[in-house]
Amino acid sequence: MNSMQKYDLIIVGGGILGLSHAYHALLKKKKVLLLEKNSQAMGASIRNFGQIVPSGFSATWQGYGRSSLKHYLDIASQADIAIRQEGSIYIASDDEEIQLLEELHQINQSNDYPSHLLTAEECTFRYPNVTKQYCKAALFFPEEINADSQKTIPAITLFLIKNLGLDVAYNRTIIDIYTNAHEVIAFDHQGDKWLGEQLVLCNGDEFSTLFPELFAESDITLVKLQMMETVPQINTLKIPGSILTGWTIRRYESFQECPSYQTIKSRENEQDFQRRFGVHILFKQTAEGSVILGDSHEYADVNQRDDLRLFETNEVINSFMTDAASKIMDLDYKIARTWIGCYSQRKSGEIYHHTIDDRIHIVTAIGGKGMTGSLGWAEEHINKIF
Repeated sequence: MNSMQKYDLIIVGGGILGLSHAYHALLKKKKVLLLEKNSQAMGASIRNFGQIVPSGFSATWQGYGRSSLKHYLDIASQADIAIRQEGSIYIASDDEEIQLLEELHQINQSNDYPSHLLTAEECTFRYPNVTKQYCKAALFFPEEINADSQKTIPAITLFLIKNLGLDVAYNRTIIDIYTNAHEVIAFDHQGDKWLGEQLVLCNGDEFSTLFPELFAESDITLVKLQMMETVPQINTLKIPGSILTGWTIRRYESFQECPSYQTIKSRENEQDFQRRFGVHILFKQTAEGSVILGDSHEYADVNQRDDLRLFETNEVINSFMTDAASKIMDLDYKIARTWIGCYSQRKSGEIYHHTIDDRIHIVTAIGGKGMTGSLGWAEEHINKIF
């Protein structure tokens, strides 16, 4: 690959947000280069829960998520990208959560987004490992998708290379970017420079190398998550799709648009463990039969990254989550592995988007919406750039 050839678009960062921009630019027949600092994407895009759930978003981002669903399915019709369209279900554990489910169902009907209210009996029939003590009602979204993110991100990258002509340079840390009257130029740590008409920087949670002064003045927050995976149990358990539970109902953006949400939230104790550590209980079974459990949320300002202690797992949080999960679903809770993810989000606003000299477009801090919303949002962004 000749580093001096000129591209229509250079993308820095090989996670889902970068890949989404590459996809839509390639569909426009643009010549696109993706630069990734590691041998493959290593950040939040592969260290997430793997849920593609527009149902959890506010109205605007639900639109981006629904567009993303279509794009995922279109790519999956041409290549195996390790996704399954098995739907998502939210399970209510009390009357307040039932009320929120019913209100969201009405909102979905107005938005023409399919969802189905289920009784407790219908839910436990469909998911027999869910405990009858916990389940009081449920809301099912049939169009939603599960992704095996550790496989999905590399598979989408390979699809873009083989089918759409994406150029990729791995192990290239970009240390400087600037523009002149004719182009944008990216310099990497090996001394090569890369030329383009436009550049999109999707830097995830890395804010110390490029434009650090800009990020230091931003309202970006870093979020640490903890997740776990059980031993395989494919012969004793079958969980189609994603299971989201009562604390999720009390947390996700879509429910914040329900008429009763603020009243219900005002009754909660801010000092409860799950509130202090942002815990909500999710279940997803992998193709190999193990079950992914999570997750928790701890926060720090962009300038206080070390406060999150990303090098260690808090076992008190993991024990709390497995104990809570065991009251919701009967399964083997022997944990095979645990891991930490980190993403960035804004304190106000949905995504950090900043343009420099009409050629450098910084796009980051998409929060927990990356896997679900990126393909839809990037389509709109690429249409503005080109």
